[in-house]
Amino acid sequence: MSTTETLFRPFSHKGLELKNRIVMAPMTRGMAPEGLPGAANAEYYRRRAEGEVGLILSEGTVIDRPASRNLPGIPFFHGAALEGWKQVIDTVHAAGGKMGPQIWHTGSTRAGEWEPEAPVESPSGLVGPGEPRGNTMTEADIEATIAAFGKAAGDAKRLGFDVAELHGAHGYLIDQFFWSGTNLRDDAWGGATIAERSRFAVEAVRAARAAVGPDFPLILRLSQWKQQDYTARLAATPQEMEQWLAPLVEAGVDIIHASQRRFWEPEFPEIDGEEGLNFAGWAKKITGQPTISVGSVGLSGEFLAAFGGQASEATPLDKLVRRMENEEFDLIAVGRALLSDADWVAKVRAGASDQLRGFNAADLAELV
Repeated sequence: MSTTETLFRPFSHKGLELKNRIVMAPMTRGMAPEGLPGAANAEYYRRRAEGEVGLILSEGTVIDRPASRNLPGIPFFHGAALEGWKQVIDTVHAAGGKMGPQIWHTGSTRAGEWEPEAPVESPSGLVGPGEPRGNTMTEADIEATIAAFGKAAGDAKRLGFDVAELHGAHGYLIDQFFWSGTNLRDDAWGGATIAERSRFAVEAVRAARAAVGPDFPLILRLSQWKQQDYTARLAATPQEMEQWLAPLVEAGVDIIHASQRRFWEPEFPEIDGEEGLNFAGWAKKITGQPTISVGSVGLSGEFLAAFGGQASEATPLDKLVRRMENEEFDLIAVGRALLSDADWVAKVRAGASDQLRGFNAADLAELV
């Protein structure tokens, strides 16, 4: 038997039936001309479905707001783009795969020199602590944005996707509401505690749940770190993490996608040591909900170096297998390894570790 057998157990939750525990992590590709996904995008995802990925999460695809994306090639998830997404999910299903869109709003973040036509928006007109950018959202802006998240989730179900994921991590809009460094509001959308600042996310989840009904699975991606500050922490203790996560689960989150830069790093080492539970492990322990872990799986270097052109070699999966065998978390998301090698999952299942390609930064420039 393969030592990675635990990764290939079926997973079942809330009507979501997966053949294994491996998720393709959402990775921004920015290759949808005019925001419209087409045949090349569908084929990109088809190759991962044929390569035996258990669940594919799309790159971030943005809601219907005037400035919801920070790169021109990021796909829309509204209007004419939905026809392209229908082609994507039909292609993935024909290849035997399961898939969900990652529903996104980039808030006031930057990704290079490109600027959207409308001013960017955020909770307090900040991109980071003490760094102004764009407009402070009005009550009407907030209500319209929440409604747009709900509509996008409803469209995901209508098009035939198997799940939908809301992107609440990495310093983008939802996360900018969570973070005290970017949410300075003194109304009902702000507050001194993480529980108070979670209201926007709670309402976005409620809108999504209302749109999809009780039985369609919803995932929420969360992180402590931000692209604006890799050391940021929203919850410094398990008690704060419970105040953060419990209302989100109550609002309708079925699976928590707990993003960290290296999956093997403990979230609270002061409590359970250097081999302690990671972010996804603590999220599962606190809420009782299934969780997805992620972070430099199967690679020698972490993802930030990839943007500087650094490649990563394939590495053993022993640490991952051990944590999966201990049921610390339920699913594992793989990013760059799958970006460079559509057959990564099939190779792992076959025990063909000598055939794993690692990650080539040049692959960021095309849909391999």
